[in-house]
Amino acid sequence: MGWDKQNRGEGSERSFEEFIQDFFDRPGMFLLVVLAVAAGTAVFTSYYIVRAQEKAVVTRFGAFLATTDEGLHFKLPFGIDKVSLVPTKIQEESFGFSSATASPNTLRRRSNNPFVSSSSKISSRKFENESLMLTGDLNVADVEWVVQYRVTNPKDFLFNVADPVKNIRDLTQTTMRKVVGDRSINDILTTGRGEIQTAVQNDMQAVIDETYQMGIIIEEVILQDVAPPEPVQPSFNQVNSALQEQKQEINKAFEAQNRIIPEAKGKAIREISQARGYREAVVNRAVGDAARFEQVLQEYAKAPEVTRKRLYLELVEQVMGTVQNFTVIDPSVRGVLPIFSGAESSTSRSSAFSGRVGAEKASISSAAIAAELSPSESEMNNGRN
Repeated sequence: MGWDKQNRGEGSERSFEEFIQDFFDRPGMFLLVVLAVAAGTAVFTSYYIVRAQEKAVVTRFGAFLATTDEGLHFKLPFGIDKVSLVPTKIQEESFGFSSATASPNTLRRRSNNPFVSSSSKISSRKFENESLMLTGDLNVADVEWVVQYRVTNPKDFLFNVADPVKNIRDLTQTTMRKVVGDRSINDILTTGRGEIQTAVQNDMQAVIDETYQMGIIIEEVILQDVAPPEPVQPSFNQVNSALQEQKQEINKAFEAQNRIIPEAKGKAIREISQARGYREAVVNRAVGDAARFEQVLQEYAKAPEVTRKRLYLELVEQVMGTVQNFTVIDPSVRGVLPIFSGAESSTSRSSAFSGRVGAEKASISSAAIAAELSPSESEMNNGRN
């Protein structure tokens, strides 16, 4: 049994050796196999496919030949023409945080990008060296940001620089440190984020176009997180709290100022308006009194007796209008008790208006009062003359 297996093994070895010997003894069969392999290699290396959002750079013997768009294309086989596929979609590079904390889309783009250097794919490197920056007011800020770019000229992207992605990262860090170094820590943490993003994007694009000519466009620079370093975080929070309180007090002061000053101005305007109104009223009253006196003077000149009586009656009406109680006592009556309101006021009224009721004395008193209160006719005539 064992002898048969041994014989069968030796027979198979002899048959294989005989096949090899026969193959080399027949040159036509050898050439046929070589031609088949060459034809297969030529077929598989004579075309290439460019996917969407990609461009192909074709080189012949290492020299640039052409740039092709998406689709099926043909080239010379056997490595004469070589094709490098360059993605033209938006790509992203992160700074200050590791790939482990990046989004899944970012990780997938990096892993599929053949132009990302090995140092850019390592997630265990020390990102603190990238994120820690010195600000313009000599503070330290921990800045994390993302740069999005797109390749517009694949030829320049491949041939003008040795490692495009490394150059992009180095240029981004240099530009970000320069821009951050020109601003204070408060601007970086609060209102200056948009200005920083725009400044970094414009400066990077200018250097890329004028110096490197890498054939890329910086689409956007995004500040992800800006904070003070962790060891000084508590002290920085206290400073921020104090600044917030300061701003609140300043806002309250401005609020009081905006409330009190307009109120004072309105009050001043109101007082001035009232004073001007009072002045106009006094002047108009004086002018009216003067005009009325001139009219009275003219009427008196026309009819002195009538005017004198009219003035007397007006005066009596004015005086009597202020008296609440009026009592007429005959002088011949004796022993009248002070039963009226107030002996002093009653006595004064009695002494002021006591007299015999009679037309003769009333006319005499009226004439006397009129003579005392009004100027004489001769004086009026002299005044007119």
